[in-house]
Amino acid sequence: MVLTCTLRTAVGIVACAALATGCAGAGAVGGGGDGTKLVVAIVSNPQMEDAIELSSEFERENPDIDLDFVSLPENEARAKITASVATGGGEFDVVMISNFETPQWAANGWLVNLQPYIDETEGYDADDFIPSIRESLSYEGDMYSVPFYGESSFLVYRKDLLQEAGLTMPDQPTWPQIRDIAAELHDPQNGMTGICLRGLPGWGENLAPLNTVVNTFGGRWFDEEWNARLTSPEFEEAVRFYVDLVQQYGEPGAAASGYSECITRYSQGRAAMWYDATAMVSTIESPDDSTVVGQNGYAPAPVMETDASGWLYTWSLGIPESSAHPDEAWRFLSWMTDKDYMQLVGNEIGWERVPPGSRLSTYEIPEYADQAEAYAEPTLRALESADQNDATVEPVPYTGIQFVGIPEFQDLGTRVSQQISAAIAGQIGVDEALDQAQLYADAVGESYQEGE
Repeated sequence: MVLTCTLRTAVGIVACAALATGCAGAGAVGGGGDGTKLVVAIVSNPQMEDAIELSSEFERENPDIDLDFVSLPENEARAKITASVATGGGEFDVVMISNFETPQWAANGWLVNLQPYIDETEGYDADDFIPSIRESLSYEGDMYSVPFYGESSFLVYRKDLLQEAGLTMPDQPTWPQIRDIAAELHDPQNGMTGICLRGLPGWGENLAPLNTVVNTFGGRWFDEEWNARLTSPEFEEAVRFYVDLVQQYGEPGAAASGYSECITRYSQGRAAMWYDATAMVSTIESPDDSTVVGQNGYAPAPVMETDASGWLYTWSLGIPESSAHPDEAWRFLSWMTDKDYMQLVGNEIGWERVPPGSRLSTYEIPEYADQAEAYAEPTLRALESADQNDATVEPVPYTGIQFVGIPEFQDLGTRVSQQISAAIAGQIGVDEALDQAQLYADAVGESYQEGE
């Protein structure tokens, strides 16, 4: 493979390239047989842990393949997968990526084009993928990764607590309305916070929810001429609102809380509301993992100046061009993302654990439809309304909702997220955080202006 890594592409890679050494061994499980070994790099989320648990079924059906999973926390997984794929390191045969990386990496020639495999695999049915998800994983009409699960974002809330307090959740809440409800339900003396919001640094951590707030408040990262706009009044208002909300009514230690911490807190009945990924339902509606099953209501992502603000994201599986075993890798990819896998999860682990938001047919399975009655429609509605080509009030030169769809955002977003986390922790003020963030964004914007 010939790498076509441009200067812009390299910006987000240099910072993590040093992490690549030895990454294939960290957190690995499985393997040990005499067949072809596939090294599978995944993010250690609950749905992926279920896949590891069920992977023996794949190995039984494919005795010539041994699976070796590398399961890592999200931020670490992003860095190591990016470094390996971008440099053609060959450590991984299957990588878990997203709609952020897929079109960019496809354009760079770093991923195997999966469309020929899809077209030749009987019954795989790519047309069954939710359209917005399928499109987000395509480049020039072909899919370069396939979705394991898809998500938008919405607000989950404790119906019982709102009812006891005499409160009603609006059909389409605004952020000020959510702040007011959080204030009413915040009861830290009894271990209850009004809301849980991510504060953990990471472009895929605290910036995921925060960027949707920025968008709907009228903010944007860059204007149409690639001028950075992180100190604009709209951007500043959104960040200040988010920081104040989590400081006043959010979880203790919010600056160190990400998706995993919030899902644990909410599932244990210690938060009255939580705004985050729709994929949360697999855990918070699981009797084995949650104490609040059946007590949850679901509302659309809160808004201000836009009609909708939910994000669009999918954890997907791709094959690096550097893999020596693309045919075997596809056999695993197609198994883990096929309709039959949904049935396997439901029958073996529980219907509440079925990966949501990837296939339309999932919502037609009677057992899943019964299990997902409270959240199936809100999930699908959120996915349908998410448009990563039109997420802001004012025009922008990039795509994306909870991210800016440019290679530099892995580094830029991480740097900015660190400033936001420091503001949440009270170490610096919002103005200082955004002043520094603006400097980071200026450098990126200027590189695009120079290239015009």
